[in-house]
Amino acid sequence: MGVQAAAAIGRARASRGAHTASPSIDPWTAEFADSGAGRAGGCPEIDCVRSLLAADVIDDAEHRAAALGVGADRVLIAAGRLSEETYLRALGDALGVEFEPLDGIPRGQCPLNDERLIESAAAGMLPLAVDDDLYLVVAPRGAAARRILRLIEENPARARRFRFTSAERLNRFVLRYGDKVIAARAAGELKQKWPMLSAGPPRWLGNIVPVAIVGLLSFAAVVLAPAAATLAFEVMLAALFLAWLGLRLTGAFIDSTACDPARRLTDESLPVYTVISALYREAASVDGLLTAIERLDYPAEKLDVIIAVEADDRETRAAIAARNNRMPVVVIPVPTQGPRTKPKALNVALPFARGTFTVIYDAEDRPEPNQLRYALQAFRAGGYDLACVQARLCIDNSADSWLARLFTAEYAGQFDVFLPGLAALRLPLPLGGSSNHFYTAILREVGGWDPYNVTEDADLGMRLARFGYRSDMIDSTTYEEAPAHFGPWLRQRTRWFKGWIRPVNGYFHLTIATV
Repeated sequence: MGVQAAAAIGRARASRGAHTASPSIDPWTAEFADSGAGRAGGCPEIDCVRSLLAADVIDDAEHRAAALGVGADRVLIAAGRLSEETYLRALGDALGVEFEPLDGIPRGQCPLNDERLIESAAAGMLPLAVDDDLYLVVAPRGAAARRILRLIEENPARARRFRFTSAERLNRFVLRYGDKVIAARAAGELKQKWPMLSAGPPRWLGNIVPVAIVGLLSFAAVVLAPAAATLAFEVMLAALFLAWLGLRLTGAFIDSTACDPARRLTDESLPVYTVISALYREAASVDGLLTAIERLDYPAEKLDVIIAVEADDRETRAAIAARNNRMPVVVIPVPTQGPRTKPKALNVALPFARGTFTVIYDAEDRPEPNQLRYALQAFRAGGYDLACVQARLCIDNSADSWLARLFTAEYAGQFDVFLPGLAALRLPLPLGGSSNHFYTAILREVGGWDPYNVTEDADLGMRLARFGYRSDMIDSTTYEEAPAHFGPWLRQRTRWFKGWIRPVNGYFHLTIATV
């Protein structure tokens, strides 16, 4: 019932925007609404730093802010012209608003419960009670600095109710006091809400009953009619094989339609897009990954880049810190509680995502620059039930070995032929390991990733379908490397088959329990 109810709620929520041309993108428009962000020269939020920067830098920032529909402060910070903290201290001095470093603030001064505290990171706002007064600590993003400035100009007494802080300091505060809750949610939320949909340690009472019934019936059939039972088993296996072969052939011959790439969205209409990557002992891959993200055809001011790194992985964090990044990068340390898996790391990062849409990339991924825009075009055209789009994956190290060449052929068949056919038939998609683009709100609604499943991507594709949502393919490619030697290939395949068996087992139990 929980899954069906959640799907119904999701469809009802989405249907409220069903008559608009772009229901998936509409929620974002409130971030910059009535801000005046689209008017060149109308950027009073950077008056406080005009004396710190050259006139041409200020002029360029104002024009870019007008083109993008963001505050000029976001342009300067994204370009590295000044740090977020430097800007906010200057803005606070100009408005009479204190800067709150949040370093020595005890947990008791924040009236939010742990769940709301975690949500404050993505919201960029945190209430604090100090000396019987309630303050709102704000880490401005979008055009929030301009709106706050205008509120204070209208009534200077409001300044004492605000305090500024940086996004980094706010995240640090949330992690300091909410790390245990974040880790518990990342490792156990799906299993607690929908245990039958999780590959976590099983609840034996619920699992033993359907398995025992099937086992006893099979044993009785073998004992009472061994020849008939053997024949039935062979027919069942043949039917499964032929059904899967038929599905493959059908998918291969179905024509799929792609969004028209000529319908390019304007920069001003683009929402904030979150990019999440989970890294563990990937210091050597940091530069290549961030370079690929920087090459995306998307304004840096509207990218929310999050790298989830295991708390004890100092080398990877050092590699990120040492790099001269061309855009702000948020590093989230992943607590050690629970399984040490990629899906758990992604679940830890998800509460910090502030984009309307979220994409997942692996350390070795090299997405085509057009990918985020193509994904948005698909969401705009796809309707309220489209929760995810999958980019095509392609192997770029085919020359390394014959095994890599076979891998290349397999990926070509899977992502260029079979999955587009399944999408055209509106069937559930076993998502690939990366380049999955999600509507962030729906991703949170269905419980994120299963931290106990090593093929969390395929499992999530099936779960989205279970909740009443669908996935689609986009005509944009991400290049990645394949194992070139037998040992790594065997370990990868073993992990994949293990992961695929678990969702099948879980959905089998769910079907038996429903019956």
